[in-house]
Amino acid sequence: MPPKEVEIIKKSTPFKEYLQVDQYQLRHALHEGGLSHVIEREVIERGHVGAVLLYDPNLDLFVLTEQFRPPAFAAKASPWWDDDFSPWLIECVAGILEDGESPEELCRRESLEEANCMVSDLHFIYKYFSSPGCLTESIFLYCGRVDASNASGIYGLREEGEDIRVFTATPEETYQMLDDGRIVNSMTMLIVQWFQLNGDKLRHIWLGEGGQST
Repeated sequence: MPPKEVEIIKKSTPFKEYLQVDQYQLRHALHEGGLSHVIEREVIERGHVGAVLLYDPNLDLFVLTEQFRPPAFAAKASPWWDDDFSPWLIECVAGILEDGESPEELCRRESLEEANCMVSDLHFIYKYFSSPGCLTESIFLYCGRVDASNASGIYGLREEGEDIRVFTATPEETYQMLDDGRIVNSMTMLIVQWFQLNGDKLRHIWLGEGGQST
């Protein structure tokens, strides 16, 4: 079992806008016993995220999105991205949880707002920390059953600066995008890779057992 004790010596919030930055001074229990020396860290509070890969098992199609991401554009200034790298990223539907909202409710709401798709079933995959070295953000991943027969167009909330292109792709086309480095969003990568391993089982659940996910 890992150690449990954490002693917070001081906590302050020097910045709070779209992101909140908290400064901590703390000590924590050590694996070999005792407490660590005082550690000072900045922790970014951004909220928590629900993400859903929309899938139509009848048509065997994913519904994906593409939108401009300012941090991806800023990252192009580093030497690690080629000049032809596009900051318009291919992604699954995702959003930040509102107060009192469950991850499942968020996935259904964002699927309508971002992709104009109604989710009929949700299959929970797992949750993880996006970057635990500096962020509190945890991400809840799902696969959502939709009707993709009319899934296309431009959606999103303009007042929030969203300009989202919606399109469909087969699993094989999506796997190829992943292999070609065209999908660089971590939550989308994880769900697609999960589907590569578990998609047949999920199709059986949704098509072979009346569409009820477990």
